[in-house]
Amino acid sequence: MIGRLVCWLCLLLAWPAQAAVTHLVDDAGQIHEFARPPQRIISLTPHLTELLYAVGAGSQLVGADSASDFPRAALALPRVGDYSRINFERILALKPDLVIVWVGGNRPADIHGLKQIGVPVLHTEATRLDDVARLLRLLGQASGHAREGEAAAQAYSGRLAALKVRDGRKPPLRVFYQVWDRPLMTVGGTHWISDALALCGARSVFADLRGLSPVVSREAVLRRAPELIVSGSDAPDLRRQWQHFASLPAVKNQGFVRVDANLLHRPTPRLIEGVATLCAAVAPWSLVQ
Repeated sequence: MIGRLVCWLCLLLAWPAQAAVTHLVDDAGQIHEFARPPQRIISLTPHLTELLYAVGAGSQLVGADSASDFPRAALALPRVGDYSRINFERILALKPDLVIVWVGGNRPADIHGLKQIGVPVLHTEATRLDDVARLLRLLGQASGHAREGEAAAQAYSGRLAALKVRDGRKPPLRVFYQVWDRPLMTVGGTHWISDALALCGARSVFADLRGLSPVVSREAVLRRAPELIVSGSDAPDLRRQWQHFASLPAVKNQGFVRVDANLLHRPTPRLIEGVATLCAAVAPWSLVQ
């Protein structure tokens, strides 16, 4: 009788721990089970770092990539590499119980290397404007801050819904969004910047291309005849590159715009501010007939 009672007590004590297990499926389709929220997290991109702070998991971060600079507290995190290479020895020394990566942003070789050394890896993807809300929920759940993640996701979605399409010309203003010059890179049709341009009443001239940041030729840009050329604040000067192509509509109109890359190039809650800035910058050119 006493033995049976002890057995029941053990089952009752074990039940809360079992019920608290969190089951997640990441963006690579891998299943994760967390008996308790990870307390030593490493982020390998700036936007993932920012998203973790946004859901209240900043104190659980023990390392980040070299470009993670927002919020200010992220500057104090130990660095474990950058987009071109990560330092596996530093990662192991930090003893993470979770490393969060961006599929399509981090090198496949680095992601594979993390698995080889036995580090738990949560895969994430970000391509569209709506993905920010989804990632806030995912990272909130993974870090033990599901309620904060849900609140942040709802706030983001509400602000996104409040942005209205600008009344531009029909057909929409043709825009070439230049990510970099050597090689010449743009955004594909599945990139959140292409979504943002559509929200602003414009259209990327390379919206038909796949991939986040496809490489294009200068000849292809000339053939597609953009009326406006836009770049992030981290890109080289646009006017100097394109000024001598006098037949290009953007050059005729002197249609060159730069926007804050930290806002528009990172899929975080601040992306809403980047989209609003982009719409404000594009609006005057939409009125040019």
